[in-house]
Amino acid sequence: MKNKRHEKIIDIITNKDIETQEELADELRIAGFDVTQATVSRDIKLLKLIKVSTSSGTYKYGILSNRELEEAKKIERYKNIIASSILSMETIDKILVIRTLPGAASVVGEVIDSLNLEDIAGNIAGDNTIFVLVRNENSLNYIQNKINKLIKS
Repeated sequence: MKNKRHEKIIDIITNKDIETQEELADELRIAGFDVTQATVSRDIKLLKLIKVSTSSGTYKYGILSNRELEEAKKIERYKNIIASSILSMETIDKILVIRTLPGAASVVGEVIDSLNLEDIAGNIAGDNTIFVLVRNENSLNYIQNKINKLIKS
């Protein structure tokens, strides 16, 4: 039933401009699905639907392309790695020192590299410590906040 409902959701948002969860729930009910707003909310999350702007300036639900979906999955994996591995961070001059669980520093260092942040000159990862060299001291807070945001999201 869930797969059929998901197929119908994709059909609906492909053919109509749906702005709200309530509108989507109404369309599903018209199509014969007994849904609640909570079910629609979960389906939107599972299907990784996004809000896109229309030519009239409003927003509607859209579907991520395969490339965008793969990128979203990759970012989700990165968030999990960072959130479960980083123990602390501190700044010293133009260096962000990150402490991780034993053995996790090289993986976290690779994740940081993959973020492709221009303000990072590079990083050196040991067993449980990473030194991230930032191009200028003004960027330290930005980089640290970016990593904290990944940890908390």
